[in-house]
Amino acid sequence: MVSSKPSRNLALELVRVTEAAALASGRFMGRGQKEAADKAAVDAMRLVLNSIEMDAVVVIGEGEKDEAPMLFNGEKLGTGDPPAVDIAVDPIDGTRPLANGFINSIATVAIAPQGTMYDPGPFMYMDKIAVGPEAVGMIDINAPVEVNLKRIARIKDMHVNDLTVVILDRPRHQKLIQEIRDCGARIRLIPDGDVAGAMMTCWPDAGVDVLMGVGGTPEGVLAACALRGMGGEIQGKLYARNDDEIARGKELDYDFEKMLTIDDLVASDDVFFAATGITDGALLDGIKYYSHGAQTSSLVIRGLTGSVREMTARHNFEKLNPISQVEY
Repeated sequence: MVSSKPSRNLALELVRVTEAAALASGRFMGRGQKEAADKAAVDAMRLVLNSIEMDAVVVIGEGEKDEAPMLFNGEKLGTGDPPAVDIAVDPIDGTRPLANGFINSIATVAIAPQGTMYDPGPFMYMDKIAVGPEAVGMIDINAPVEVNLKRIARIKDMHVNDLTVVILDRPRHQKLIQEIRDCGARIRLIPDGDVAGAMMTCWPDAGVDVLMGVGGTPEGVLAACALRGMGGEIQGKLYARNDDEIARGKELDYDFEKMLTIDDLVASDDVFFAATGITDGALLDGIKYYSHGAQTSSLVIRGLTGSVREMTARHNFEKLNPISQVEY
């Protein structure tokens, strides 16, 4: 039972969170320091989240408390005042791209009424398919790749060989990649960052029609929150990496064959999502530094109204650093 629901547009406050995480970690672009970049983003994100008037609990975080400084599952954030909300965080969606100076690294956070976000438990991988508004209702994660691609192409008045599929570049996707190639569709491989990959399907300028393949379960929930507001669709199935996970799933009553719809992943339209670019990408521009400051590019999404705001902000470090506990 949801005890209270967000009423103000908290996404406009969440963008301060993702801006802080992006600015704190942006200095690490291309420096090969994944852990240092992640720590900087986490510390900045926690600090700003705790300043927001909300009673939040982390449902989608970075692990257990003993793995601090990560934002851990079950952690309480905010001032403790209403509204009561679930929170999903990925301080850096695309840590490796950031560390290596590649594209499509973003900072993300989402909130929804308490009790409405899917809790994946210990199972960190999910098979996914996501599309933008034009193809809603046309996908089925249990259908063959060819069937899904033909349905998407038909509803978008395109040929299959016009479609672009975004996939994480992983050895486990060799069979999927070959099936897509056999159908004639184009493929865009990404090193990390399938929250951004799912959102690209809703962003016309990104040139992506569908996301497919196995990625992180936390990223699936975050993507569902974003797609709620952007009008897209995502389906998923928990993915077991080995027999031990299958046995553990049975013990905890998780069904690896069950299709998880967008309603399963986040069971409310009253959802808020913010993302800020760290490195340049198809979705967002990365941080641009100039004398005594920087510029950020963000997306701010409210599910209840379907509002998607593009926000550009210029940050003056000479004024910001003396009053901030975050090192920019």
